[in-house]
Amino acid sequence: MTIRLYDTSARQIRDFAPLVPGCVSIYLCGATVQAAPHIGHIRSGLNFDIMRRWFAHRGYDVTFIRNVTDIDDKIIRKAAEQNRPWWSIGYENERAFNDAYAALGCLPPTYEPRATGHITEMVEMMRGLIERGHAYEAEGNVYFDVRSLPGYLSLSNQDIDDLRQPSGEGETGKRDPRDFAMWKAAKPGEPSWETPWGRGRPGWHLECSAMAHKYLGEEFDIHGGGIDLIFPHHENEIAQARGFGDAFARYWVHNAWVTMSGEKMSKSLGNSVLVGEMVKRWRPVVLRYYLGTPHYRSTIEYSEESLREAEAAFARIEGFVQRAGELAGTTVEPAPEVPPAFADAMDDDLGVPQALAVVHTTVRQGNSALAADDKEAAVARLAEVRAMLGVLGLDPLDAHWAGGIDAGDDLSGVVDSLVRLVLDQREAARSRKDWATADAIRDRLGESGLVIEDSPQGPRWGLGPR
Repeated sequence: MTIRLYDTSARQIRDFAPLVPGCVSIYLCGATVQAAPHIGHIRSGLNFDIMRRWFAHRGYDVTFIRNVTDIDDKIIRKAAEQNRPWWSIGYENERAFNDAYAALGCLPPTYEPRATGHITEMVEMMRGLIERGHAYEAEGNVYFDVRSLPGYLSLSNQDIDDLRQPSGEGETGKRDPRDFAMWKAAKPGEPSWETPWGRGRPGWHLECSAMAHKYLGEEFDIHGGGIDLIFPHHENEIAQARGFGDAFARYWVHNAWVTMSGEKMSKSLGNSVLVGEMVKRWRPVVLRYYLGTPHYRSTIEYSEESLREAEAAFARIEGFVQRAGELAGTTVEPAPEVPPAFADAMDDDLGVPQALAVVHTTVRQGNSALAADDKEAAVARLAEVRAMLGVLGLDPLDAHWAGGIDAGDDLSGVVDSLVRLVLDQREAARSRKDWATADAIRDRLGESGLVIEDSPQGPRWGLGPR
């Protein structure tokens, strides 16, 4: 058994060999909390949640760090525009991100450090970099000297002479325009912290290098994030960490974007789809299926039609799980192992689309067993399906999703009771052969978005495709 991952730094798929046998350490660049999350933001969390679940299924002890960037130019700007404290903007949106991760079934990280809680570690890293000749202070700013480090830009495969390093307002005193800010001198009215070089605040890149060092040490297994972070953020993280003396990440894994009309989903483009609004229109488990089942390196072009297709596909899986469970008459636990074809797909760079094809094939086999009234085969397929869905975070019988309406919805029991009451009225009409009334009840329920299925165990309901 060997898990293989596409390593951006090597530009190829590599066999995964952990730094510590039996353990996996992962650092994921998390949210910059200047605004509520759209589904493009959450895709990264979902992709790495599936990675984490697969490593755990393969028997690894996983340490998963996902940071929060709670101070940056956009947060400060919004605080000024709204006449609010900067930290209230960050905290409000941090909670929105955590709500979105939880709604879509992401496991909580091992640790979720905030940037502003690690100023001491950042100062220590800057001091070390200055002592080693990789950084310098100028007018209260601290810059990294990019020409001091051989191999700079190897991740993004750029030529340093062609580099156009993004610079922020107030970044004065650079020796070379390509140098980047690790620390920004204080401005009136902005948050700041005391350092040996004067008051100021951290640069984005420094935050992650310092937090990865604190929680995962000088070297760790996997650094993840969206492809838009390769440059400048991840390139500059590497420079700081290696200049400080860390080996840093052994593998670099990047997920692709969610796009609309071919453009990256972005607040600045005005084309974002907020998770908080999406979960009012779509079941969260359907959103997870939609965002989590394409390959993590493939772009998702957002459309309502694609979401409806995802909803219908998950409904087919969910329907089999429900019917097979009713035939079993008891809870069928997930199988201890997933089918070999599923495992092969997941081992091969987290091939979720190929793995999902195995899920659907097994569902079809299970439905055939149900049609043949082959209880033993149907139950066996159900156990396999539950094992595979558990890896993907999509098991309908998991406590997070159980009940037809997603767990966490306080109205789920009420809705079920009301639908059962109507179904009892339909059954009473059927028993007296009042077919017109029975059909009218079924049709009205259908107009409400419910699908009614008659089974040997009695009628059951579910949410139909939109």
